[in-house]
Amino acid sequence: MDLPHPTPLLEVKDLVVEFPTRRGVLRALDGVSFSVAAGEVLGVVGESGAGKSLTGASIIGLLEPPGRIASGSIWFDGQRIDNLDAEGMRRLRGRHIGAIFQDPLTSLNPLYSVGQQLVETIQAHLPVSAQAARERAVALLQETGIAAARERLDHYPHQFSGGMRQRVVIALALAAEPRLIVADEPTTALDVSVQAQIIGLLKRLCRERGAAVVLITHDMGVIAETCDRVAVMYAGRVAEIGPVDAVIHRSAHPYSAGLMASIPDIDGEDERLHQIDGSMPRLNAIPSGCAYHPRCAHAMPRCAQQRPELQPVGQGLAACWLIDATNPAKALAGEPLANAWLVGQTASAMAGAPSARSGLPGQATHTSPGPGPAPASAPPVRVAPVTGTAHFTGHPDHSANAAGSQPTSPLVEVRDLARHFDVSAPWLNRVLERQPRQWLHAVDGVDFAIPRGKTMALVGESGCGKSTVARLLVGLYQPSRGQVQFDGQDAHAAFAGRDALALRRRIQMIFQDPYASLNPRWTVGDVVAEPLLEHGLAPSRDQAQDAVVGLLQSVGLGAADLGKYPHQFSGGQRQRISIARALATAPEFLVCDEPTSALDVSVQAQVLNLMGDLQRARGLTYLFISHNLAVVRHVSDQVGVMYLGRLVEVAPTRRLFEQPRHPYTRMLIDAIPRMRDHGRERTPVQGEVPNPLQPPTGCSFHPRCPLADARCRSERPALQAIDGVQVACHAVQEGRSA
Repeated sequence: MDLPHPTPLLEVKDLVVEFPTRRGVLRALDGVSFSVAAGEVLGVVGESGAGKSLTGASIIGLLEPPGRIASGSIWFDGQRIDNLDAEGMRRLRGRHIGAIFQDPLTSLNPLYSVGQQLVETIQAHLPVSAQAARERAVALLQETGIAAARERLDHYPHQFSGGMRQRVVIALALAAEPRLIVADEPTTALDVSVQAQIIGLLKRLCRERGAAVVLITHDMGVIAETCDRVAVMYAGRVAEIGPVDAVIHRSAHPYSAGLMASIPDIDGEDERLHQIDGSMPRLNAIPSGCAYHPRCAHAMPRCAQQRPELQPVGQGLAACWLIDATNPAKALAGEPLANAWLVGQTASAMAGAPSARSGLPGQATHTSPGPGPAPASAPPVRVAPVTGTAHFTGHPDHSANAAGSQPTSPLVEVRDLARHFDVSAPWLNRVLERQPRQWLHAVDGVDFAIPRGKTMALVGESGCGKSTVARLLVGLYQPSRGQVQFDGQDAHAAFAGRDALALRRRIQMIFQDPYASLNPRWTVGDVVAEPLLEHGLAPSRDQAQDAVVGLLQSVGLGAADLGKYPHQFSGGQRQRISIARALATAPEFLVCDEPTSALDVSVQAQVLNLMGDLQRARGLTYLFISHNLAVVRHVSDQVGVMYLGRLVEVAPTRRLFEQPRHPYTRMLIDAIPRMRDHGRERTPVQGEVPNPLQPPTGCSFHPRCPLADARCRSERPALQAIDGVQVACHAVQEGRSA
């Protein structure tokens, strides 16, 4: 069911997708219905496992066996397409329906040049000569914003940056001028600067070509600025669908409201994120009635017994028993019936959650004046304080220079830190071809300090050196020059000496991909116990197991999880296991390298709240690396902005976001998608990051900087303190940046 709107180009009607298995048939999509008009962008959101990508795969006929469409239908331009044979679907796909996938490297053949792949695709769908196809390929690359398109046509995928590769994939999707584009997470792996460029391109294509787009993503900022309508999916069904502004700001379904409240607001001051407890149910264990009811704070007995269907509410549709379907007059008047109460309850639940200065997670109570009793809340997370560490009382304004705060001595000091990698060709090649040695200056003279019990964030585009700094701090890399001081001692001298094990107890790291950092052949009990046994903190496995139970409880898991393997957990739960392992040695300093980038917004909120609670209880100090600036604003006390291996600005968090000084920082912040500004045009960062093997002379940012002059092109600026902020910019130092 979908509300009437302009003649649809795509219609999905009661779509059911099943996967036969030895243990029975699993229903992955269950009655999905929506439509998309020409020139419209429909966003599809929801947690992992909701059925978003499966819906897109069904539309373009790329269901993986043994998946099958069991019932329902898909219509494109008045023609039913779900019953076409393979050859009929192949002719339709590419020519009339294009697809953009999340990882461009999986869509591009590394053995063929970009031009060969574009020409092949064009000739497969359009009756043109090879020369005409090549000219069209050049035009497509130019249209997608790739400079020197004719020369780049002969380059291979590995010779392009991530953003450039994604533009090539978009060019492939547009090669035959399709009328519908299915874009599955097209910007997830991209920096905010490249993301803005890709989103701007998609919007322009819809506007100029009248193409329809189904945009599958978990980034609500992208949805807010790009889409006309949004469908929220849960457990294979559409929970709510309607205009973007209505769904984001006046959600009618509790799941939609929970998702929106879980997202850090770049302009907000909330100290704690609202989180949805629990996780998406597995296909073999979908609850009866409303599939969301076990996680819903407003569930009634009816919710567990009867499944709600989509019904009109305001300008959209929602499947929830909280909506009073017996009074359609209010819905038609544009007032979501449950919404005012629901939003109030969401706010009350968030207000009832522990603040940054109050108790520990799990102490929140959900007051529910609505119909029926609320279900019991999730078990509280117990965080045991560690003696001997500084107690951190929180950072209410996320500012290291907050008025009235007590000065805190640095736990970590980085001085002129550099790491250079030899990327030269083999010796014989260099001799025969008379090539010089090549050095990549991944980190080139970085200075900063992190006070005890505080959080410093590092941000910047891919390749700027953030992760290299992280690995230098934990001793995985040796510095080419410079020094890391940890609690007054030379960390790298200690890592190389007899004190290495003692120092590693105090410094731990949380990696981006929890599945890659956990041994899949070990149980969770063994994974978390290993550092206890390695460092001699538990004399026997039995005693280690008691400690492991306490660690798992501190991150919201329990003794029942000891014998399970990593693949049996959700992404958020695996990240909790990684955090428990990192906490096993009672560290004082945690380096967090993109710890939430692979997580859904709901799971991200759980992990960020957990990290905040652990910091307050144990006095932990964090280095937090992320490309999500909204998350950085929420978690950090100070922020360092990196560009081509150097810091260009370091400032207290609030100061940096409200009054950015460096032109690069301004561009990054202007490129952030904002949920509050539906339809807002972002200002994308111009140009691409220069080749780090051949960096520009002078200020490395000058080729992309609107304020650059002759001095910027010849003289590299030093990081200088100006009005309490450290900035490396001639224009700022000369007063030309106002």
